[in-house]
Amino acid sequence: MAETAAAARTLVHYEVREGVAWLTLDDPPANTYTHEMMLQLDAAILRARFDESVHVMVVTGAGEKMFCAGANINMLKASDPTFKYYFCLHANETLSRLEQTPKLVIAALNGNTVGGGLEIAMAADLRLARRGGFKLGLPEVSLGVLPGTGGTQRLVRIVGKSRAIELMVTGRLFSVEEAERMGVVDLVLDADSPAAFLEQVQTYARQFCPPAKAARAVGRIKRSVQSGAEVPFESALTLERELQQQLFQSEDAKEGLAAYIEKRPPAFKAR
Repeated sequence: MAETAAAARTLVHYEVREGVAWLTLDDPPANTYTHEMMLQLDAAILRARFDESVHVMVVTGAGEKMFCAGANINMLKASDPTFKYYFCLHANETLSRLEQTPKLVIAALNGNTVGGGLEIAMAADLRLARRGGFKLGLPEVSLGVLPGTGGTQRLVRIVGKSRAIELMVTGRLFSVEEAERMGVVDLVLDADSPAAFLEQVQTYARQFCPPAKAARAVGRIKRSVQSGAEVPFESALTLERELQQQLFQSEDAKEGLAAYIEKRPPAFKAR
C-alpha cells in the first residue's frame, strides 16, 4: 500500500521557465528516491529531451535543507536482491539518459547531497551549490555497500583515482567549499535565501539559451565531451567531426558567422 501511495504522488515536479526545464525531487524530509521517483525522473528527462522549447535542464531538491539523501533505505530493506538489482539497473539507465541528452544539465545543490543524491548530481554536466553549512559525500560503505548508481565511476573521473577511493572507503562527508576545491562542485553561489539561490541558478542557466547562445552548439559540445571521453581518441575525434558537421548545417551557425562578419550580436534560434 505504501508503494501504491508513493506512485500516486508527484515525486518529481516539472516546470519550464524561459527555456529552462526544472526537475525538482520532492519526497520530504530527505528527498530520498524510490523506484517510483526514479521512474518519474526518467519520464521528466525524456519530456525535456523531446521539448523543443527546452534548452537547459536543472535538477534540484524541494525544500531548504536537502537536495537528495540518496536511495530510500526503508524501500531497500524491504526489497529482495532481485528487485535491488533491477532498481539499480534502472537508476543507472536513467542517469545515463540524463548524461547523454544533448542539452546542458545543471544540478542546483540547495542542501545536503549525499549517497545517491550526489550520484544524481554527478550525472549532471555542471554542479552549482549554495554556500552554507550543508554536506556532500558518498557514505554507502557505512551500510556495507558501495555507491551503486554510477558513484564509483563518475567520482573517479572527477577527482582522480586515489582521492575517489579515499572519499568512498572512509565515507566521510565534506563541505561545499572542499567540494569546489576538488572539482565536485563547479560554482558556489552566495545567496541570501534558498529562493534567491534558485533565481541565481535560473539566471545562470538562461545564458545558455537563445537568443544569447546557440543552444544546439552547447548541447553538441556536451555530447562530444561526455561520449568522447569514454572512447579511444581517434573515435572521439570522429564523433567531434560528425557533431561539428551537424552544426555547420544549422541556421545558428550561419547566423553566428554572419553576425561576426557584420560586427553585431548574434540572434540565435536553436535551429
